[in-house]
Amino acid sequence: MNETVTDAVVKDEVIEKSDEKKPLLTRLEEEGEIAADYLEALLDIADLDGDIDMDVENGRAAVAIAGGNLGILVGRDGEVLDALQELTRLAVQTVTDERSRLMLDIEGYRVQRRAEIAESALRAIEEVKSTGTAVKMASMNPFERKIVHDTVAESELTSESEGEEPNRRVVILPA
Repeated sequence: MNETVTDAVVKDEVIEKSDEKKPLLTRLEEEGEIAADYLEALLDIADLDGDIDMDVENGRAAVAIAGGNLGILVGRDGEVLDALQELTRLAVQTVTDERSRLMLDIEGYRVQRRAEIAESALRAIEEVKSTGTAVKMASMNPFERKIVHDTVAESELTSESEGEEPNRRVVILPA
């Protein structure tokens, strides 16, 4: 029997649909559970071990996987992680019929990357403040650009994104 990971999760998942909306926290917790089931099946298929943790952060379901030798699921520059996150969002959407903004982290990659990007943004902010000229950051994915925009917003400067994917970047503007 050729059963996909999504098929296995959808078959086992029972979601009652009703006209009344569930509270946001409940919906996000359900997203996390669906995602965890999907990812657990994926880990089983790939014969990988990992502990799955679910939470709700900043109005999004957040799922983190930790364990030994999961770097293969992160990939170079987080490319595999980004793809897995998108597949997991699609698996959640298949069950809930609603778009998911779920965040997936593996081996703390996004936590570490968030700190690196914020530090880079702070250096660029200092450069803009000292020179009075705009600074163009390196090309970044949407997750990374949001970190820069949030960091800039806290500094009382402004920022904007320019360019087209995959070369989209943040420009930090002087006050």
